[in-house]
Amino acid sequence: MGKLMETKLGKVDITEEVIATIAGSAAIECYGLVGMASRKISDGVSGLLKRENLSKGVIVTFREDIIIIELNIIVGYGIKISEVAANVMDRVRYTVETMTGLKVAEVNVNVQGVRFLV
Repeated sequence: MGKLMETKLGKVDITEEVIATIAGSAAIECYGLVGMASRKISDGVSGLLKRENLSKGVIVTFREDIIIIELNIIVGYGIKISEVAANVMDRVRYTVETMTGLKVAEVNVNVQGVRFLV
């Protein structure tokens, strides 16, 4: 179930998958982020997702006219986790709001692991 927007030119339906892909693409561009983690905890940290599966590390929830986004990420070793998380939150909120025109109420970041950068 997505968000249906009506304009004078017609209707636009934006699904959770589209917003998850936008959010994942915005997040992966942030410095210090190694990749997205799978939403399933059973996959563990070994579930590092590649660029084509970015939406699988993102959970999108619609509540009336707002969006709540939850990201599962893996950060690089030696980088301040709080700075990476804050950067991801800001960038994801800005990108989703700019591209969709919808209000993002929350961006929650779950750090699933830390990887050594080789």
